[in-house]
Amino acid sequence: MNYVLALLLPPLSILLTGRIFTAIIVFIIWIPAIIFSGGLTHPMFIVLAWILIYQSHEDRRQR
Repeated sequence: MNYVLALLLPPLSILLTGRIFTAIIVFIIWIPAIIFSGGLTHPMFIVLAWILIYQSHEDRRQR
């Protein structure tokens, strides 16, 4: 479900993985990027969120 949330709101899905500081930084960059580029940079944030979600799942498996 977190992967689907990453499609719409990448900063929120990053926050739900437990990376608070990264989510805040991404949110600060994401809003102006969406406004000024017209959404062209949104896929970059989706990929970043998917990578961080995958890493958090891998960390849980190793524990």
